[in-house]
Amino acid sequence: MQTIRELSMLRDTVRGWRAAGERIALVPTMGALHDGHMALVETARRQAARVVASIFVNPMQFGAGEDLARYPRREAADTRMLTAAGVDALWLPDVETMYPAGFATTITVSGVSEGLDGAARPGHFDGVATVVAKLFHQVGPDVALFGEKDFQQLAVIRRMAIDLNMDIEIVGVGTQRDDDGLALSSRNIYLAPEERQAAVALPRALGVAAAAIERGGEVAAALVQARTTLTNAGFAIDYVELVDAETLGAPSPARPMRLLGAATLGTTRLIDNIAVAPVGQG
Repeated sequence: MQTIRELSMLRDTVRGWRAAGERIALVPTMGALHDGHMALVETARRQAARVVASIFVNPMQFGAGEDLARYPRREAADTRMLTAAGVDALWLPDVETMYPAGFATTITVSGVSEGLDGAARPGHFDGVATVVAKLFHQVGPDVALFGEKDFQQLAVIRRMAIDLNMDIEIVGVGTQRDDDGLALSSRNIYLAPEERQAAVALPRALGVAAAAIERGGEVAAALVQARTTLTNAGFAIDYVELVDAETLGAPSPARPMRLLGAATLGTTRLIDNIAVAPVGQG
């Protein structure tokens, strides 16, 4: 695996692959890698001859008071994992490369970015869309892989790729979970042992609510029950909402839906989501 820190070297490497007619996949990450990221890499290797993984802790997507300074950084361990997984190149840009002096361009994706985490974390998805667009321009992949755990992020990137005529296939990869059901996340490392035990209430509450909705139960009652469960487990809730799986707007029982939740346990903010089939088809 090549470890690349200069944009000119990245472009030279990609140019060589292109000249050989090779298909290129990109796995963008912020590092602190886990099995969820490795699932993205594994899918990428099936999708393309060459795989680029990027690690960049993007300051533009962190708001005031969020965990930018303490976000886990483990470059040596991450490099070993990516090498073992068969990644061809690791792109490690610095802040000055991503945001040169005088940087003044921001991408805003309206609609899908405006509720849920968009409301809870103002400006977050502007930062996500901007850095992902830059990574797309730098690497020039044919396909890019993103985890479904960050479901709204995936929707934002898909919308951006369509709107800006980016000739890149956006592939979502299913959420990877621990044995007890908690979604894998780099931020799980923040959880104290007793918080880690309590954290499983998030996927369980969403699962119970999703099953009730699929059986034709009242949506409002299912959401109230999920919020009550999370509150009783010690979470401070940002949202638990049912949305249309494509638009993230108001759901229709005749269309695929998604149940999304975000809540903080101690000082750790966790997110999760679960697919909800059209009523009667679950």
